[in-house]
Amino acid sequence: MSGAAKKSALQNAAQRVADADWRSIGQALSEHGYAVVPRALDDAECAAARDLYARTDLFRSRIVMARRGFGQGEYQYFAYPLPALVQALRETLYPRLAPIANAWASVLGGDKRNPSSLPSFLKQCHAAGQTRPTPLMLKYGAGDYNRLHQDLYGGIQFPLQATVLLSTPGKDFDGGAFVLTETAPRRQTRVEVVPLRLGDMGIFAVNQRPARSAKGYYRVAMRHGVSTVRNGSRLTLGVIFHDAE
Repeated sequence: MSGAAKKSALQNAAQRVADADWRSIGQALSEHGYAVVPRALDDAECAAARDLYARTDLFRSRIVMARRGFGQGEYQYFAYPLPALVQALRETLYPRLAPIANAWASVLGGDKRNPSSLPSFLKQCHAAGQTRPTPLMLKYGAGDYNRLHQDLYGGIQFPLQATVLLSTPGKDFDGGAFVLTETAPRRQTRVEVVPLRLGDMGIFAVNQRPARSAKGYYRVAMRHGVSTVRNGSRLTLGVIFHDAE
């Protein structure tokens, strides 16, 4: 692919995300803690993203999950500068999610507000010693899974993140469902299986989200993970906005 073609593909991907129904996305996030953007990446963009995983020069570290008790499978954190596609998604998503994040903070009674631009937010992260990029790719084979967790990485956290499925369910792999759990005070944990197809983007709460009751808003704890892959290979791209310590 020529340089001009790559630039056009990036613009198409970013524009596709920018043109999503953000009003509906905001409502879904506030009501359920997650939203799905169908076909955020097309087949060619997914293939190009999958090819990144073999480029060891693009990553700052590789984590084998079994060694740390995180599950089975592996993932790699990108190094700066991020690949153009990953950077484009990060820059396109952040200013659209920041108003949602700030609305959540407002109803929960917090006084912290997130800047309107990604560079301003990252400047806060870096000033706090969080300088390592957190966008990543995850690779699962047969028998692999990811335990429920939260991607926090430091004292400064943006409350929303995204994942894009880069493999085709039922063709490239079976099993491997994206799973969210929600734990409210004095209630049993609720589980949600989020159906994702090739190129779909899931946007979800990193840590907590507001939920409404007759008495006002309260905090609901969220975790996410991946169920066991029965066969095949599953790759995903994760877009996290706060950097790590």
